[in-house]
Amino acid sequence: MSEIKEMVTKKGSGLRAPLLPFILITSLFFMWGLANNLTDTLLAAFKRIMSMSDFQTSWIQMAFYGSYFCLALPAAVFIKKFTYKSGVLLGLGMYVAGALLFYPSSIAMDYGFFLGSLFILAGGLSILETACNPYIIAMGDEKTGTRRLNLAQSFNPIGSISGVIISKFYILSNLDVASTQERAAMSAQELQKIQQAELDAVMGPYVTLGFVLLGIWLIIAFTTMPRASTESTKIDLWPTIKRLVSRKSYVLGVLAQFFYVGAQICVWSFTIRYVMEELNLAESAASNYYIAALVVFTVFRFINTFLMKYIKPVNLLTGSALLGVLATFLVIVGSGYPAVIALIAISGFMSLMFPTIFGLASEGLGSDTKIGSSGLIMAIGGGAALPPIQGLISDATGSIHISYWVPLLCFALIALYGFLNKKYDPAKL
Repeated sequence: MSEIKEMVTKKGSGLRAPLLPFILITSLFFMWGLANNLTDTLLAAFKRIMSMSDFQTSWIQMAFYGSYFCLALPAAVFIKKFTYKSGVLLGLGMYVAGALLFYPSSIAMDYGFFLGSLFILAGGLSILETACNPYIIAMGDEKTGTRRLNLAQSFNPIGSISGVIISKFYILSNLDVASTQERAAMSAQELQKIQQAELDAVMGPYVTLGFVLLGIWLIIAFTTMPRASTESTKIDLWPTIKRLVSRKSYVLGVLAQFFYVGAQICVWSFTIRYVMEELNLAESAASNYYIAALVVFTVFRFINTFLMKYIKPVNLLTGSALLGVLATFLVIVGSGYPAVIALIAISGFMSLMFPTIFGLASEGLGSDTKIGSSGLIMAIGGGAALPPIQGLISDATGSIHISYWVPLLCFALIALYGFLNKKYDPAKL
């Protein structure tokens, strides 16, 4: 607790960010982690419920992370015009709305309705991330901003684990075991009855989550939050964008974030599919290995936050990316338990990447931080762009193994970013 107080203190300014707002904002990192990984399991769920191909199920990630891309810049403009707190309330409100829309979607039994609900929900998450990531950095000394963001982000994978556990017990465990061939042989009435029960199982956790989030919205709305910024609310969008584009360290950071998020979503979206194939398990049992991957991710997030006291973040990032390349290669060429263990290990190497890239790319942005943050959140669109490519490769080759070349190439590019970041250090610009 004393370490948290230290990291939310603006040294030399005499200003201390209140601890309660810091905890409230950090809790939201947990909540969007829960949504992200609860949604990842929907690919396996809808593949069985509606007998879809890997490419068709990847539309879930296209809707989810495509919304991140579409909403990030408008969110940054909104936050720039008003406050971080206003952005948090707007994003949380959309999160609530999207979650509650799962109820009419389940009644309609239409895949498109679920995608629409996810788009709204993810739009709220895009606004939340655009607001909360720089807000955490702004709550203390900029020199410790990357470390403070890693601390807040450490609660994100705890939410991720919670999301998968919820899915395991309330969604995946309630899927009918009937195969695609068996479903095709059923009567329309029989198939509809099974699908309705399965879609009700999908709907339940999201609607419950919506009501919990509504309570958090009310708490934040009635809590005094620091502005954490004294910059002008005037919006000079085009000049700001030109300044950002001229900063090579920032541009490289946006590209690295695009490939990192794409790699993460590729690895996690098809983890259950990979384990089912390699170990001959059903969705619910295979999800245990996904949970194990998220536990590894969580533990390494805290370990890396500690190591940043002694090792430069960029060096940790580069080393982790290279290890990610190696582990992914073993996933491609391996089989059985060794390959599954390598797949789980990737999560440990990914754990520090998002907050570290975000922190490195944000250094020295000053008054351009809010708009600059939107570019880094728009880069989450990599999660919409790359999983469909992996799905197409899997469908075309009939091998989930070969499709993992997509995240492998992403990790290689992140390692390259680590090397280039030293050349284009913001302090040297």
